[in-house]
Amino acid sequence: MTGERKIRVLVVDDSPFMRQLISNAISNSDDIVVVGTARNGEEAVQKCRDLRPDVLTL
Repeated sequence: MTGERKIRVLVVDDSPFMRQLISNAISNSDDIVVVGTARNGEEAVQKCRDLRPDVLTL
């Protein structure tokens, strides 16, 4: 995906293990970047405002 903007993802899960697992799986793609993680919905809303992800995982 040379020259194109990467898809920005925010990973949300209450389990630290699952956040890491999902982040690692997503990071294997060249055209996707994990811009942050959140532990719950409240944190996710704030991080969405700050980070402006294209995609949110729940």
